[in-house]
Amino acid sequence: MPVTYYKTPVGIAQITEDDGFISRIHIMDKECEVEPTTSPLLNETMRQLDEYFAGSRKVFDFPIKQEGSDFQQQVWQELLKIAYGKTISYGQQSQQMNNPLAIRAIAAANGRNNLWVVVPCHRVIGSNGSLTGYAGGLWRKQWLLEHEAKVLGIGQTKLEF
Repeated sequence: MPVTYYKTPVGIAQITEDDGFISRIHIMDKECEVEPTTSPLLNETMRQLDEYFAGSRKVFDFPIKQEGSDFQQQVWQELLKIAYGKTISYGQQSQQMNNPLAIRAIAAANGRNNLWVVVPCHRVIGSNGSLTGYAGGLWRKQWLLEHEAKVLGIGQTKLEF
């Protein structure tokens, strides 16, 4: 499996390609060497991430696939429906999935999402508008939401941890 490291405004992301798909984008807290890759798919992924961070890309279109149960796959597909710069609560996500009693299971599946930024679990917040549960760190979640709001010209998003 080809792997590369990509420098983002909020840290180094490890990107993994598996059988013609991007299977993992993981933001790391540690620094590491960022080296060029010869993989066309990894290069395309980094190009699209560059565009996202520059504010010119709102949707990613490279092939993705991550391992997970049928339920997790459904949760991740629902995340892909959240518009750029918008947020929903875990409760809203459970309602949209016609599974209002599964809020905790949905939150757990969001936490197992391996495709950072691309499958936008950062757009799911607490029902009271607070930032909750984010594997990449709440400060990154806030940064991503503020970045998207700024790109859309809707001003500073006031979110609390």
